[in-house]
Amino acid sequence: MTATYVATDSPRRLRAAGWALHAYTASGTAIAFLALAAAVGGEEVEALWWLFLALIIDGTDGMLARRLRVKEVIPAFDGARLDDIVDYITYCFVPVFLLWHGGHLPDGRLGTVLAVLPLLASSYQFCRTDAKTDDHFFLGFPSYWNVLAFYVIVLDVSPAVTAVLLLTCAVLVFVPIKYVYPSRTAFARGLNLTLAGSWLVTYAVMLLQFPDPSVVVTFLSLLYVAYYAAVSVVLTLRR
Repeated sequence: MTATYVATDSPRRLRAAGWALHAYTASGTAIAFLALAAAVGGEEVEALWWLFLALIIDGTDGMLARRLRVKEVIPAFDGARLDDIVDYITYCFVPVFLLWHGGHLPDGRLGTVLAVLPLLASSYQFCRTDAKTDDHFFLGFPSYWNVLAFYVIVLDVSPAVTAVLLLTCAVLVFVPIKYVYPSRTAFARGLNLTLAGSWLVTYAVMLLQFPDPSVVVTFLSLLYVAYYAAVSVVLTLRR
C-alpha cells in the first residue's frame, strides 16, 4: 500500500510544485504593474526596487524549473513562453517607460522615438528562435534595458548620454555577439553565478545609498558589467 501511494503521489506533488513555479514566474507581471504604477507616481527608486525583485525571480525560476523537471511534468504548458512574456515586460517595457516618463530622455518627439526603438528591437529579439543558442548563450544584446535604466537613474546620467546608450544597445540587438547566460553558459559557470549574485548586492546597496551611492560600490558594480561584456566578446571571437 505504501509503495503504491508513493508511486501515484510523487507525480501529483511534482505537478503541484510545477504549477507553483509557473505562478512564481507569472508573479513577474504583477511586479511589473507595481513598478509601472510607481513610475507613474514619480517614485523611481521604488520602481527600481520592484525591478530588482523581478531580477531575482528571473534569476531563480529557470534553475528551479530544471530541477523540478517542469517541462516533463506539465508538458501542455509552455513555461518558456511565459518567461519570455514576463521578461519582455520587466526587462524592456517598464524600464523604457521609466526612462521616458522620468525625463531621462531628450524632450519631445526625439525622446519618444528613442523610447520606441528598444521596444521594437526587443520585440524582434524575443521572437527569434535562436535568441538563446544551443550552447546556452544569448545571441545579440539580451534586452538588459532594466540594467541600463538602473544606472541612468542612480548615476543621474544626462539625457544625451542616455540617448547614445539606448541607440547603441538597440543596434547591438542585431549584432551576433554571444552574451553569457550566467546560470547556463558552461564557461566559468560558478564564477559567473557568483559575480552575478554579487552584482545584485551592489544594485541593492546603490539603491539604499541613493542619491549618493558609494564610489567603491559603483566601481565594483560597473566592473562586473565590463567583465560580462568583455567575456562575451572574447568567447564570441574564439568560437
